[in-house]
Amino acid sequence: MRRCLLLLLALALHASAWAHKPSDSYLTLRAAAGSDDIAVRWDIALRDLDYVLELDRDGNGALTWGEVRHRSDDITRYATTHLALTAGGKACRWESTGPLMLDKHSDGTYAVLALAAKCGSLDQGLKASYSLLFDVDPSHRGLVQWVAPGADTSQALVFGTESAEQSLALKAPGGWQTLKQYLLDGVWHIWIGFDHILFLLALLLPSVLVHRGRRWDGVGRFGPAVTEVVKVVTAFTLAHSITLSLAALQVISLPSRLVESAIAASVVLAALNNLRGTIERRRWVLAFVFGLIHGFGFASVLTDLGLPQGALVLALVGFNVGVEIGQLAIVAVFLPVAFALRWTSFYRIGVLKVGSVLVAMLAAYWFVQRAFDFQGPF
Repeated sequence: MRRCLLLLLALALHASAWAHKPSDSYLTLRAAAGSDDIAVRWDIALRDLDYVLELDRDGNGALTWGEVRHRSDDITRYATTHLALTAGGKACRWESTGPLMLDKHSDGTYAVLALAAKCGSLDQGLKASYSLLFDVDPSHRGLVQWVAPGADTSQALVFGTESAEQSLALKAPGGWQTLKQYLLDGVWHIWIGFDHILFLLALLLPSVLVHRGRRWDGVGRFGPAVTEVVKVVTAFTLAHSITLSLAALQVISLPSRLVESAIAASVVLAALNNLRGTIERRRWVLAFVFGLIHGFGFASVLTDLGLPQGALVLALVGFNVGVEIGQLAIVAVFLPVAFALRWTSFYRIGVLKVGSVLVAMLAAYWFVQRAFDFQGPF
């Protein structure tokens, strides 16, 4: 039991690094009809650039515009050596088309590069090879919006260590391609969204237990546990689908710091509820109320990915379905294991009680980070 509890503690501490979403950069590649040049906007997180280029000259932990601007040539050189465009087998030549700028994303400040890729004829095909930060962060991804010559709809591409080289279609993507790409993005996001996963699991941990007096006992049959899980998952899905759609369609907008702080607070409350059993038979209500907030978090990621205006509904549906598929995959793994362990002290004490305390502590740390812009040691 002691070893298991130490393992839970170690995992919780390690998970601190996932308080915010993992490292991404954002690329928009746009080819104009009748031209072989490709206009490029590239947003790269300052925290990532500082890590590899040591931009913070005075070492005080706070980057200034002067420090960033002083290294603008180094930033451009570093970026362009980690992205290669080839047309017809020949490398495109990079040119800077504007000064380095800064922009805000949901997870911090980004450097914005304005570039042009001077290519030969695009008729023989175009390929992109991406390797930014892969040597220091294998989980890093390049999120690309590619607009083919004469196309009104962009194509979403995700570059990772397993997909570092991809072809750029010279024709606008069809509906199925758009749906498939955003579906995969939705699955990936829920799997790396540690705060969303912890909130869901905190609500599901008691689903295989029943509260009697001051103690938790295992349920007698699998059916009631499944029913409880279905109610929680359905309520969470319905709620975040509503706000995800409203936010993605720009009907409602909330400040990113407020949303991220509220998500962390929801994890704290869901975990603490497992200790007191205050909301036992209506955990689906908690799932619905806070699911509305989580929907805004999903929407910020979808906005960062970029929404193709010509296929807005397909992208929105694909991403939402992808989130649900990823969520159901987590539930499918969790529920049988939890049901098998429901009578053990390891589950009732180690996982439910001690695990909920650790989750609440971790989420409280996230709340302080997000609400007060406190970076801390993680």
